[in-house]
Amino acid sequence: MRSVEWLAAAAADPVACRKQWRGDPGTALLEAGRYWNVLSTPEDRGWLALEALWCDRTTPPGPTLLDRKARRIGFFLPPDNDEWFGSGLRYASSSSWVAVPPPYREAGHLEWIIPPDGKGTLHSSDDLEAALRAAATTQVLWAAALGEE
Repeated sequence: MRSVEWLAAAAADPVACRKQWRGDPGTALLEAGRYWNVLSTPEDRGWLALEALWCDRTTPPGPTLLDRKARRIGFFLPPDNDEWFGSGLRYASSSSWVAVPPPYREAGHLEWIIPPDGKGTLHSSDDLEAALRAAATTQVLWAAALGEE
């Protein structure tokens, strides 16, 4: 339940947030920038980056959200002023809103790959950047091996 409290704390009204999670469609819009920001990547690159992050056992992975409909993966990062650039990347920071399901179940097309742990663990920006670079390199190598441009 600590993960519910931690995630709901990002809402302007945590009680209303928990109510939205119990209703239909079971998601709440939460503002980024206070407790976390979200870097959204295309799904194929996100899976490769997540695999690279999981291989590093020194840093626990942060919350990671899958949007099956949009085919995107969102990585929850510390709220900072970093800017992220790259093909297909979307960065939600202050004044941006993110639809999230409760940490204990999927809702519609949204589901947690790694739910929040309730302790505030987030992905490291540096580790995620390195993982995304590795993922992009892997994609280029795959494309070259398959004769794609």
